[in-house]
Amino acid sequence: MNGCNINPIDLELTRDALASSTLNHGLKVLGDQWTVAILLGAFLGWRRFDEWQGQLAIPRQTLSQRLKTLVDMGVLRQRPYQERPVRMAYHLTQHGLALYGPVLMIWAWERRWGARAGALPQKLVHRSCGHRFRPVMACGRCGERAGPDTLTFTLAPNPELLPPAQDTARSARMSTDAQPMGLGLRVDRWALLILSAVYLGCRYFDQLAQVLQIVPSVLTRRLGNLVEDGLLLPQPDLQDGRRTVYRLTPASRDLFPYVMAFAHWADQHFGQAGSIRPTHKACGMPFVPSIQCSACHSEVSPHDVTYT
Repeated sequence: MNGCNINPIDLELTRDALASSTLNHGLKVLGDQWTVAILLGAFLGWRRFDEWQGQLAIPRQTLSQRLKTLVDMGVLRQRPYQERPVRMAYHLTQHGLALYGPVLMIWAWERRWGARAGALPQKLVHRSCGHRFRPVMACGRCGERAGPDTLTFTLAPNPELLPPAQDTARSARMSTDAQPMGLGLRVDRWALLILSAVYLGCRYFDQLAQVLQIVPSVLTRRLGNLVEDGLLLPQPDLQDGRRTVYRLTPASRDLFPYVMAFAHWADQHFGQAGSIRPTHKACGMPFVPSIQCSACHSEVSPHDVTYT
């Protein structure tokens, strides 16, 4: 999908739908470098404070704050593993385990495009079928593979999650110094929101600036980073050579399953109907992402996968 299936694009509607999306609000709490790295470590079997600190070289206070946030969100729970002095281990809850799909898509993306491939599992094996596999996103209703060209979107802003305009503008300015999410490139919350706007069909600078409420100087810098990292391709507009069209690349298309899987998790976490509602073209049903084994095409779960 190089363009939105809403024609012409309603920029105000797209702005409000993206701002009030559970994706946006989920990325506010789980979209920074350290939180993503902690979650990746949890799925790799890290349980203790010192493990995360040793592996990530994260400041102790920062690690304490991020772990507390994840516990408060119900993603992690604490259990004592030593009595004197009392030391706590952190375990994924059922709510946290539900993030396995997005985590698998992060792994898959970084194995192909990122800079930390050597630090991630080199081989995933699906116990159920016994085959090495790569995670793929499919429609949970009809089982067909899904990607950015296979979905249409209905936009329905959620007034309960719609932030004041001044808060949106302030967060965009603050994001200029945001740290990457640990995906190997300069991919953070605002980079993902820019890409999400492009997925929805906002391909011009003025469209992106209006939809995301980002000041031009910040958007220029961020678009430059995305182009440099191979996540957007700028091309002259065939109808007006003075304008630049920003198109998806193979790398940004491969990030689409992560965005969709995380957005679905955020819908469940916030208990809200998403303001960006996808429909699968092939079956005509509301799209529910299913992360499946590429070998047997069944959905994978954390307890059914081994890795090296």
